[in-house]
Amino acid sequence: MRTATITRNTSETQITVSLNLDGTGKARFDTGIPFLEHMLDQIARHGLIDLDIVCKGDLHIDDHHSVEDIGITLGQALKAALGDKIGIRRYGHSYVPLDEALSRVVLDLSGRAGLEYHIDFTRATIGKFDVDLFSEFFHGLVNHAMITLHIDNLRGKNAHHQAETVFKAFGRSLRMAVEYDERMAGKMPSTKGTLTA
Repeated sequence: MRTATITRNTSETQITVSLNLDGTGKARFDTGIPFLEHMLDQIARHGLIDLDIVCKGDLHIDDHHSVEDIGITLGQALKAALGDKIGIRRYGHSYVPLDEALSRVVLDLSGRAGLEYHIDFTRATIGKFDVDLFSEFFHGLVNHAMITLHIDNLRGKNAHHQAETVFKAFGRSLRMAVEYDERMAGKMPSTKGTLTA
């Protein structure tokens, strides 16, 4: 089982993330940010990743530090759980619709951090959640998981739908990329012989 538990403590947040890449989509969250938890649940359920995230952050200021640091810690856990990456598919992609919204996510477990993030949200907040924070979340995740990630919301009028299609597509892309490929058994999916930076 490819699992990891990472604890990250700063003066702004105290976070523990546990994940199992070979799970069934079970999820438990205690972050104080309900809409983010709804999005993280999409990653778990559609990625078939067991995910447990506890965050105590300075929400009296705003959600920024907690959202960014959850992305960072999740990225660290993902990197740790992936291990040497031998035998995995490496690449993942998914298109996900939700009513009028459609998003595409493509990723490479490359060992190199890179994010192309293209979402033109139709409003600035979803409930009380600032949609600008999604960019901070994915930047933190990418920079610490060391993956290349392309996110494109292709269309959408409802900001909730836009966000949900992105997180569902990310979960499905991640599920594809971390899967073992029988034809790659014992092999590194790279001509360099490594998937580290």
